[in-house]
Amino acid sequence: MAMFLKRKEKAPKAAPTKKPLIRIAVVESDPLRFVGLRALFDSEPDFELISASLPDIGPHQNIDLVLLGNCHGQNLFDVMSCLKAPRPQLPIIVTGSGMDEQTILKAIAAGAKGYVDVAASPADFVQAIRIVSRGSVWVPRRVLSMFIERISDSPRHIFPTDQVAFTDRETEVLKMLVEGRSNKEIGTPLGIRERTVKAHVVAKLMRKVGVENRVALTVHAITHSLVPPQ
Repeated sequence: MAMFLKRKEKAPKAAPTKKPLIRIAVVESDPLRFVGLRALFDSEPDFELISASLPDIGPHQNIDLVLLGNCHGQNLFDVMSCLKAPRPQLPIIVTGSGMDEQTILKAIAAGAKGYVDVAASPADFVQAIRIVSRGSVWVPRRVLSMFIERISDSPRHIFPTDQVAFTDRETEVLKMLVEGRSNKEIGTPLGIRERTVKAHVVAKLMRKVGVENRVALTVHAITHSLVPPQ
């Protein structure tokens, strides 16, 4: 008697999951830099690059991240302030050549979410964008090393994170500091004066953590995940 074996049908392969598009605005005075970045990210299908000037950023609500380069000699912090005025939550990665560690820390304290040297490898650029787009921070190891060394050399020492408790308001203030808000921008939603934020709220946070300035407080909050990711 003939026997017929039913051929086992192969299950259809699942379609690969498509990564969500990351729309990146490049603010850069040198047009060749944009061309270079576009070539650099050519192998990343979920990256969409847009060449933009400062006035373009506000209306483009679909921009997910900004790569901020050289802007015709304008002050870096003034440019960042203009970018974040209409969209305080907008992630910014500063790019440059040979920027010193202190300036990088100040840029992070002012609201930047990362710094990448223009001479960095393509892999570093891609990783920085992906990490920042997920709500984290990307800074060179030398910057974190400098921060750690300064804290170690300081007569005051940062208190262990598990020994410091924050109120809901203090956590909210920390979050706004990490976002790069000014004292006035912090005080308005809390209903307190600008000088009160500086003299009491931020000063108390610095005493709690054991740091002596706003930059150190901001970097400590970032590196120790003291605020929830955005």
